[in-house]
Amino acid sequence: MPVSANLIGREPDFYHDVPEKTGVLLVNLGTPDEPSAFALRKYLKEFLSDPRVVEIPSIVWWPILNFIILTIRPKKSAEKYASVWTNEGSPLRVHSEKQLDKVKRNLLERGIDVEILLAMRYGKTSISDSIDILRKKNVNKILVLPLYPQFSASTTATVFDKVFEKLIKLRNPPAVRTIKSFHDDQNYVDSISKQVLDFWKSTAKPDLLLFSFHGTPVRSLYKGDPYHCHCLKTARLIAEKIGLRDEEWKVSFQSRFGKAEWLKPYTTQVIKNLPRNGIRSLHVICPGFVSDCLETLEEIAMEAKDDFLSVGGVEFKYIPCLNDSALGINMLSEIVIKGLAGWPSEPHAQEILDLKEKQKTLALKKGATN
Repeated sequence: MPVSANLIGREPDFYHDVPEKTGVLLVNLGTPDEPSAFALRKYLKEFLSDPRVVEIPSIVWWPILNFIILTIRPKKSAEKYASVWTNEGSPLRVHSEKQLDKVKRNLLERGIDVEILLAMRYGKTSISDSIDILRKKNVNKILVLPLYPQFSASTTATVFDKVFEKLIKLRNPPAVRTIKSFHDDQNYVDSISKQVLDFWKSTAKPDLLLFSFHGTPVRSLYKGDPYHCHCLKTARLIAEKIGLRDEEWKVSFQSRFGKAEWLKPYTTQVIKNLPRNGIRSLHVICPGFVSDCLETLEEIAMEAKDDFLSVGGVEFKYIPCLNDSALGINMLSEIVIKGLAGWPSEPHAQEILDLKEKQKTLALKKGATN
């Protein structure tokens, strides 16, 4: 539906001699401001009100969310967040901000000078505010990179929703490119494979490597969401790169929410059944996350470890996400570079000024006022 004309905002005056720039917007899920019930209620309300996340008619979901979930879950979630919170803040935010800083420097070292910002789909800083900041810096082309390797409507697509929801309200919107997924990107596969192999240099190879991905309701698979296929392909490519036999690796899905059926097998069930099948040592990696967060640090490194050891497992190790490691930064930088390919490259600053001055002179001769 076309946006109403009275919703399109006024733009700053257009000037012919203002250099235009290219921007990159890295987008992650988001995080509460602090590990408190109050902050979690605010965060969960925004997150669970997204129709891409919970595909239940609002007339049914609204009372469940507001009168049941938001009265019970915030306190429990706050306790979980408190168990992984650091002096610097939320692990996801801390890692994401370090990634932003290092990707900026990595690109500059390669001679690529672009404006790069980090946005969160839920919480601060919003996608809308980040786009405003980029536009104030005269950015007229934006590459949007959701930090989700595998595409899902409940993650990547909702980022796109927010980006274009912002653009339709702008009179002079920037050109936009989006990266839909990088689940089979060679740099991504190689980086995680090397992360695993490097980890095994300091410890014995386990009986089994478990790839645990965030789950989604199984109905999303039947509605055409490629997420399940992306996860399986990612795990297969990494296992092949590492050289694992079929019996040495397995895929599972974690973080089930609610009573509906989600993608299987569930990580919790798989882990509890492994010792009875002869698996004594287990390593777990979560390739669906580029930054360690609640789901990896608390749900896997703590809870899953306790579950495995309590049913007879002997050794459990969690292999961290790439975070701001050299492997991770190089991988993200390569994805950005490929995403920018084909857009006119930015000339040096003096060339820009000379070109803009010529354009302004010609425009004034043709009747422009500024």
